[in-house]
This record gives sequence, structure tokens and C-alpha cells, in this order.
Amino acid sequence: MAVGEQGKSRKAVTAAVVGNVLEWYDFAVYAYVAAIIARKFFPAQDEVTALLSTFLAYGLGFLARPLGGIVIGRMGDVSGRKNALLLTMFLMAAGTVMIGLLPTYESIGFLAPLLLVVARLLQGFSAGGEWGGSTAFIVEWAPKDQRGYYGSFQQTSVVAGLLLGSGVAALMNTVLTAPQMESWGWRIPFLIGGILGPIGLYMRRTIEETPAYRAVSEGTPTPPSPDAAVSPWLLAGRAFGFTIVWTVCFYVLLNYMPTWTQRYMSLTPSQALWANTIGLLALMVAIPVMGRLSDRVGRKPLLIACCLCFIVVPYPVFSYLLSANVSLGSLIAVQVLFAIMIAMFSGAGPAAIAEIFPTRNRSTWMTTGYALAVAIFGGFAPFISVWLISTLGSPIAHTYYLVAAAVVSTVVIWQLRETAFEDLQ
Repeated sequence: MAVGEQGKSRKAVTAAVVGNVLEWYDFAVYAYVAAIIARKFFPAQDEVTALLSTFLAYGLGFLARPLGGIVIGRMGDVSGRKNALLLTMFLMAAGTVMIGLLPTYESIGFLAPLLLVVARLLQGFSAGGEWGGSTAFIVEWAPKDQRGYYGSFQQTSVVAGLLLGSGVAALMNTVLTAPQMESWGWRIPFLIGGILGPIGLYMRRTIEETPAYRAVSEGTPTPPSPDAAVSPWLLAGRAFGFTIVWTVCFYVLLNYMPTWTQRYMSLTPSQALWANTIGLLALMVAIPVMGRLSDRVGRKPLLIACCLCFIVVPYPVFSYLLSANVSLGSLIAVQVLFAIMIAMFSGAGPAAIAEIFPTRNRSTWMTTGYALAVAIFGGFAPFISVWLISTLGSPIAHTYYLVAAAVVSTVVIWQLRETAFEDLQ
């Protein structure tokens, strides 16, 4: 890649990454104040049922992701990656502000949880198009021998958004009293997201289309695809199976973790959120390292290693966390361990999943396969975790879900060919 193109590449990827941070801050902050939302929007129920209802509303937002993935993904292939990313930024900001301004159940009754679901559906529709659109955009701008490294910044920005959300929620719980947080403080993280939205929109207006997309649009010959005769439905199916462990470990060990540690380790909200924030920081640092490593050793070694770790590690580690006299420092060490495990997949994953598809339909089919897996297995991961723990009567029953997801993805990834050293289709 020429020097001028490298400059454009860095500028375009930076704009995409910053926008992605703001997108995922908006989408994730809901989970970090879930306990308060449960009391505000589902008050006439016992604690477990209210929490289940809150995470059900959280999961319903993911049901809109496949639709958003199909609609906005198709828009990215037909009208360009840039236009698709502008639309996702606008929709996410709108849904986030809506949650921050919603009246509670006490004020408007059943309309409150109904409008909460509508706002989550709007966010979910946006997120469905954002992940695939930003992944395609970043990987297509990357030099051939750095697709893993460049692509890892897509996941780094996702984690940075989660980190920002966790950090803001932790800060609110630290500087505000419990009654203040309960009364009005829970709204602040959502309103901050609405303020940041225009910043992301401005930055994305300045980016150019990717060289790969321009080449396909202009009819420039591209490298022949080994999968040229493979149905796009089958390719999307591969992306679906590829994503299962990725999304389950992400939403169980990052989004649900603060709720679990508060409930079963008797930590304060502030302690649980700060431990989660440190784990997210470790993950954000580790992802680019793993992405760069995948450019050297290939994608599959890291992806398979991650899956095997999630088959073996979760049960004994969560059993340890429930043992007597486990300190906050021990919890932080565990969250850093999980972060390194997730980073093996999140570093290599964006490039690996993008490399499954040809440029002409990458946005549509990659986003569809990914978003379906996230909607089914990731969005309801906190709900399924709470349900498993309640049904089986064990605080570590949610680890069975992690193990099952890892087994399925191991089978799928084992059958993929290594694409790290090939030209982008």
C-alpha cells in the first residue's frame, strides 16, 4: 500500500473506530444499570423475576439485530459502507436518548416497559448493521499483511465502548448516593450517549469508501475466490457457527458479570463495576496484540485455543469465586484471565470472519450470519444465565452455556481454511 493510501487508511479506520466506541457505549450501558431498571420498569415482581424481565427486554433488543443486519448490511453493499455507518450512528443515538428520558412504571404504568422495549429494538436494529458494516470497512482498508491487526481495532473499539459504559456507571455509583442513583442518576449514562452521538456522525462524514468496495463497484478485476461456487447462505452459516462462542463469552463474562458478582459474591455495585472495568481495560490492551499475532501465525490457532479454554476453564474458576474469603483482587485477576482468553478470539475474529466472504456481498451475508448468532445466543445470554442458575439451583450453572457454545464453535472453526495469508476476495 502506497504512503498516501496508508494515510487515508489510518484516517478512515480512526473515524470508524471512534464511531464504533460511541455506538457500543450506547448499546452496552443498559446492562450496567440493569438492577435499577428492573426496579423502575418492572417493580411489581420479586427480585429474580424483575431481573429476568429486565434482561428479557435487553435480549429483545437483539432480536432486531438480524433485521438491521439484513437491511443495513444490504445498504452497505449497494450504497456503500460509509452511508450504512452514518445511519447506524444516528439510530443508536436516538434509541439511547429515548431510554434516558423515559418515564418510569410509577408514572405511566405498562407503557413504560413497552417504550423501553421499543427503544431497545431501535438500538438493536442499529447494532445489527453496525458490527458487520464497521468490520467490513476496517478490514477492507487494511494492508494485506495487517488485516488481523487492523481488524482487531473493530473489537478494540467495541470493548472501549463497553469500558466507557462500565466506567461511567462505576463513576456514577461512586460519586452518587444509592438514593440519588435510584432516583435520577441511572439516566445520566444514557443522556451522555445522546450527547456523544453527533461527534460520531461528524467523524464518519469525513471518511472515504474502502478501496476494495470501490474496485468492485467500478468493475475492477479481483482475485479469484476459492468459495466462488459456494452458496452465500452456506457462508453465512459458517459465520453463524463461528460467532456462537464469541458472543456467548462476551455477554456472559462482560455484560452479565457485574450483576453476578453483586448477587453471589456480595460486592457493592461500585466494586463489581470497577472490577469489570479493569477486566475490560485488560481486554482492550490484549486484542490488538492477538490481532497482530494472527497475521503471523494464522487465525485458526488463536481461535481454536480460545474455544478450548472456554471448554476447560469457566467451571473451576467460577467455583473458586464462590469459595470463602475470595478478595476483590482475586476477582480482578479472574477477569483479566477471562479477558486474555476472549482476546484470542476477538483479535483474530474480525479479519477471519470478513475473509470468509467476497467483497461484493460481504456486508450483507457476514452481518446476517453474525447478527443471527448474536440475537439467538448473545442477546439472551444474561437471561439464559439467570434462568439456568435459578432452574438448576447452582450459582455456576451459567458455565454450562459457555462450554456448550465453545464446543459448537470449535467444530465450525476446525473446518474453515486458513485465510490469513490469502488476498482479500
